[in-house]
Amino acid sequence: MSFNSQSILDSVKKLLGLEFDYTDFDADVTMHINSVFGILQQMGVGPVIAYSITDNTQTWSDFSADIDKLATIKSYIYQKVRLMFDPPATSFGIIAVEKVITEFEFRLSVMGETLAPPSEPFANA
Repeated sequence: MSFNSQSILDSVKKLLGLEFDYTDFDADVTMHINSVFGILQQMGVGPVIAYSITDNTQTWSDFSADIDKLATIKSYIYQKVRLMFDPPATSFGIIAVEKVITEFEFRLSVMGETLAPPSEPFANA
């Protein structure tokens, strides 16, 4: 088995500093990744039907074919998983990661609304 840079699990593990063939934490990392996919779905980013991974065979292109959004999605998922799985040791580090996450959430929400704008709330008034 070799590292697959297109694998969602393998690439997040790499960013977390875990070797792709070290599987002791795969269940933990997978659970956190799937939690973030739920958040992305609520923001209107990604597939309409709930998406989740089970192992390292699911790829980024399985989640989204939109290359423009994928870079932000990958970074967002990594930062969220990092904060849940292996947070920084200091409060300053945690705050810095939280600020990056907040920025990504804003930008991803805008992306989601651009693709599927909310309905006009006063249309029937």
